[in-house]
Amino acid sequence: MIIHVVKRGESLWSISRRYGITVAQMIAANGLPNPNQLVIGQALIIPSMIRRHTVRAGESLWQIARRYGVTAAAIAQVNAISSAAPLQPGNTLLIPPRRYTVQRGESLQQIAQRFGVTVRELMQANQIQNPQAVSQGTMLVIPFPRPMIDVNAYTINKGEQGGKEVREVGRYLTYVSPFGYIMKADGGLEPIDDAPILQAAQAARVMPLMCITNFTSEDPGSRLAHTILSNTTVQNRLLTNIENTMRTKGYKGLNVDFENVYPADRELYNQFLQRAVNRLRPKGYSVSTAVAPKISSEQKGLLYEAHDYAAHGRIVDFVVLMTYEWGYRFGPPQAISPLNQIKRVLDYAVTVIPKNKIFMGFQVYARDWLLPHVQGQEAETFDMQEAIRRAVKYKAVIQYDQTAQSPFFRYWDEKGRQHEVWFEDARSAQAKFDLVKDYGLRGISYWVLGYPFPQNWVLLEGNFRIRKFR
Repeated sequence: MIIHVVKRGESLWSISRRYGITVAQMIAANGLPNPNQLVIGQALIIPSMIRRHTVRAGESLWQIARRYGVTAAAIAQVNAISSAAPLQPGNTLLIPPRRYTVQRGESLQQIAQRFGVTVRELMQANQIQNPQAVSQGTMLVIPFPRPMIDVNAYTINKGEQGGKEVREVGRYLTYVSPFGYIMKADGGLEPIDDAPILQAAQAARVMPLMCITNFTSEDPGSRLAHTILSNTTVQNRLLTNIENTMRTKGYKGLNVDFENVYPADRELYNQFLQRAVNRLRPKGYSVSTAVAPKISSEQKGLLYEAHDYAAHGRIVDFVVLMTYEWGYRFGPPQAISPLNQIKRVLDYAVTVIPKNKIFMGFQVYARDWLLPHVQGQEAETFDMQEAIRRAVKYKAVIQYDQTAQSPFFRYWDEKGRQHEVWFEDARSAQAKFDLVKDYGLRGISYWVLGYPFPQNWVLLEGNFRIRKFR
């Protein structure tokens, strides 16, 4: 897919005409809140088989062609360059799709297997209605192969609303984690209304994970964590309650989110995780954790010290890195999930946690801060669609921070107050998906469902195949 950044004077019609697609296709791919008004700097997905590739230092046209399974001549032709010309790092090349002529007796199934794609992908790319009707000599566009990943999403809305959110995006999910069962000091659990979420998950072949946590909006949970982690009798009672809940409700795994744990309780936390794995894994349940975004084993602070990356990587089945919230709602305005900071976390994480156990966190909400920022003043949190609506309403120009790989804009409201909005768009989502590929991670974990972001799901499916369990 191509990402187009809107320039002054462009309309949806002119952009659609430029790329040879319909306005309806553009609206569907981008979920535009106001298709009649675009904002300068707005990033749009162009549903196309062509890809873009940013040249890296030392890359040759032959290497790039080999990576995408096309010829160097084909890339040179579509970019109007010489196949022998040196490439400039940072330049963007268009990568045309592969093409293949059907041979006598070949089926779509055989062709799909040959190129590492699915029959469904071949049919979609070539608008084929009947797979049996493909004959010798037919020229097929071969979609680019996509790596398979796991995708998790947390949901904080319970009941029917939570179920609705899972139904809307269930096709893109491997796991869903209703957040969350709050632990009690005696090993009990606060109940939650998760039945509609579990029903929606089952219908969409999404594996539900039971998420337990120690904190609330009123209590950081440090003392509660210590009470549980320092008492094996309480832990055994807690694990019994967890196991009974999972068996009764149909959960397939446990996701542990202990936060604000006292540094002195670090080893006790590791021991609890081993105890949970020893008890639950033989019964077919997975055990995973959510951890704060650390950049070294020596990082100080209540959020970080008790999260032992190396131990989690050794003990549990997978680890969710909570790589978001740099742009904290009570802090100063900045990118919520800046790519440069995420890379620092990943650079450390992959040295102590197997890559096939790592989920990179990805937030799917925007924030609006009042300026000048006053410490402790809360930013407004909303979805990406609302961010675009505000940019349109206040005629803002969307800018893009190349370091953070995040879009932002400023505007003045009706009361004469200045605001700064940080959000995600097609560019920033693609940058994060590229990180997952570059680092060879197991997958992505979204925090949190309930904030519409249509571009994300279109790009996610365009970049990856999503693992499903039967």
